[in-house]
Amino acid sequence: MKLNKTTQKIDNNVCKALKLACEDFTSEVDGFCWLTHRANYTNFPASLVVTCIFDIDAEVIAAKEQKVDDHLRDVIQKQLLKVGIVLKNVRHNVHLDSEESCLRDHSGQWPERLKLRVTKQKPTQSKQFGR
Repeated sequence: MKLNKTTQKIDNNVCKALKLACEDFTSEVDGFCWLTHRANYTNFPASLVVTCIFDIDAEVIAAKEQKVDDHLRDVIQKQLLKVGIVLKNVRHNVHLDSEESCLRDHSGQWPERLKLRVTKQKPTQSKQFGR
């Protein structure tokens, strides 16, 4: 999907913010592998969905138990705020997932798996970081 100039600028800012967050997570969060985002820019930023990918399910569970997910959301929210993007409810926008779950449930097909996170929306733009 071709983005217009304004939408491309917004997406570039999202990418810049998420890249910085991803670089932090890779070095400081056990099991974190990469992140990706999808958005319907006609309903932005409410439609923004960021998925933080861990290697295995146990790491996702541990991250939630140790409140690492709150830290991930906080860092992502702060990085997005630096580029002028305000999220009303970061819990709605940022999710955790694992390579293990994708492999088990979707044969490793991330585009198929990520479609499930975005419902009732027009075509989306997706970018991956940290891979």
